[in-house]
Amino acid sequence: MAIEKIREGRTFVEESWEELQKVTWPDYEQLKSATIVVIIFCALISAMIWAMDGVVRLVLDAVMGIFGA
Repeated sequence: MAIEKIREGRTFVEESWEELQKVTWPDYEQLKSATIVVIIFCALISAMIWAMDGVVRLVLDAVMGIFGA
């Protein structure tokens, strides 16, 4: 049973290595472009969340003001 698990593990590692040999890795320009896209996307999402937080805060302050809280 233990020997079978070792064989399965070895087979998995061998097959994984074969698949890694098929991978087309990005070059520097592709990597740089993708990184810039991710940074811009994160900045845009952060700005949207910040804006929505501000709007919710204004609405809650208005509602709380109406009820004197």
